[in-house]
Amino acid sequence: MLREVNHPWAALAVVALAGALLALVLARLARGWRGSRRAKRRAIRATAGEGEAAVLLRRAGFRIVAIQARTSWVPLIDGEPHETELRADYLVEARGELLVAEVKTGDEAPKLATAATRRQLLEYSVAFDVDGVLLVCPERGTIHRIEFPVTGRDGVERRRA
Repeated sequence: MLREVNHPWAALAVVALAGALLALVLARLARGWRGSRRAKRRAIRATAGEGEAAVLLRRAGFRIVAIQARTSWVPLIDGEPHETELRADYLVEARGELLVAEVKTGDEAPKLATAATRRQLLEYSVAFDVDGVLLVCPERGTIHRIEFPVTGRDGVERRRA
């Protein structure tokens, strides 16, 4: 059986607890909304960047072969195939070469020092089996050809696109 508590502090404690719970719920909603807004701004910036990159690539003499080019790649894990789909921003041609052009916007993503960018470009150079990869930053108006030198066991340096 429940006992009624008539102490003035009890009512205050219930109000304080309800207020704290409400504050936690509102804070969580605000974090999600703020993060969602930030993600939308990034997506808008990236989409605009891809459009600007197309113009930049054409002006530099590249012909766009495919937009959001897809390939299926099957790396092996312990000898077992694991198919994955990759999508690059552009496949372009110039001077008889086929290249992947990846567009990066923002402060950090267009830098090769950014590990995620570097790994993505290396993955594309292997999976798309192209002659090279381009890192395009429309905000800076730059197109960089990225090469990945590989030193074989014989000590001879070879170039990977």
